[in-house]
Amino acid sequence: MSDTENLKGYERPTHGPRPTKIANPGALGLFSFASTTFILSLYNVNARHITTPNVVLGMAVFCGGLAQLLAGMWEFPRGNVFGATAFTSYGAFWMSYAVILIPGFGVASAYSSTEEFEQAIGIYLVTWFVLTVMLLIGALRRNIGFIALLFFLAITFLLLGIGAWTSKAAISKAGGGFGILTAWIAYYCGLSELLVKD
Repeated sequence: MSDTENLKGYERPTHGPRPTKIANPGALGLFSFASTTFILSLYNVNARHITTPNVVLGMAVFCGGLAQLLAGMWEFPRGNVFGATAFTSYGAFWMSYAVILIPGFGVASAYSSTEEFEQAIGIYLVTWFVLTVMLLIGALRRNIGFIALLFFLAITFLLLGIGAWTSKAAISKAGGGFGILTAWIAYYCGLSELLVKD
């Protein structure tokens, strides 16, 4: 029997969305990301004269963290590698950021000076800038909303990282401003996911 005869009846696998009973978790992930980003970004621009961001901890652990992480896990069985990677990564970002701010974990107190801590935060934020640029490249095959979201998020991370390294409040505030814009784009993308008929 030839190889051609062996292949009769064989269908090439497709790489589209897999049939599943799991609802689209995109709106959950995007709204969770948007809300947590919006709150922290308002703190970064010192809205209402707030300089301590610790009220965002609950959002970072549960909304931006856990809810987004779950959205990422639910994207995997749906066959959406991009959504799974993005939601899981940013869910982990928010959880890790909360760990940095929670005094009981001792992250900030482990540094010998505030300057050393800010340098470490700068490296942390620039690392997230790099990951966001990678996701932005992946998003170029998607809609303009996701491209805009990741583009402005990358700028946000870069500005906040530079602000931490240089201790220049104006740069950090600019990062907060871009974060607010990013949050509203994420709200828009989340609403578009919510309005799509399944």
